[in-house]
Amino acid sequence: MKNRIILWGAAGLVLAGLVAAGGFLYFRTFSPDRDRYPVRGIDVSHHQHQIDWRRVAADDVAFAVIKATEGGDHVDDAFAANLREARAAGLAVGAYHFFTFCRPGADQAKNFISVVPRDGPLLPPVVDIEFGGNCPKRPSPEQLNAELQAFLGPVEAAFGKPAIIYLIDEAADTYSGQIASRQRWVRSLALWPGHDDWIYWQFHNRGRVDGISGDVDLNVLQGGQEKLAELFATPESVSLQTPPLP
Repeated sequence: MKNRIILWGAAGLVLAGLVAAGGFLYFRTFSPDRDRYPVRGIDVSHHQHQIDWRRVAADDVAFAVIKATEGGDHVDDAFAANLREARAAGLAVGAYHFFTFCRPGADQAKNFISVVPRDGPLLPPVVDIEFGGNCPKRPSPEQLNAELQAFLGPVEAAFGKPAIIYLIDEAADTYSGQIASRQRWVRSLALWPGHDDWIYWQFHNRGRVDGISGDVDLNVLQGGQEKLAELFATPESVSLQTPPLP
């Protein structure tokens, strides 16, 4: 009986290991249905270090959303190079801003507008709202919405496009449905979000792409190449010029 119990225990451990290995393999290799979501993209910041954008573009990547700014004065030190090189490699490019709770929205808008050039077409600006890495302050939905509107007004006027909001985790639980209504960028790792009310779906946070050493966020676009071209088109109301520093 004792030997049988030991064998059962060993078998259980083996089975648990196989299940864990299978789950890890599923997560690592997960990719949404390509027939349904054919347009793939990545989002990056200085955390990805040196990127070979031509190799990225050759690895089934059509667009890149690149971190530009954070708060009222921080600039991602890889933004300018990433934007220039990704554009040169033929990708549709856009910029995102990490919205902090401890600076006025108007100050953050000035930071973003002063850093992101308008000398070529861009995807809609993105504002990233999350608790992770943010100030400890937790504004009420009314307070956040007021500051967010102070950010969105100047930014959308400068770039001529409605912004996209990336709202995740606990921040989504707290603010979703109570702040400015914009197209959403959702995060649902290795699982379909359960609805199609989004423009970007971030489906992986540890993906691999040729040209990037280490992990990178992977995304799909809601729609095909025509939708990507529509998002990337330059609005007639916006002149192609680099904004002056404030």
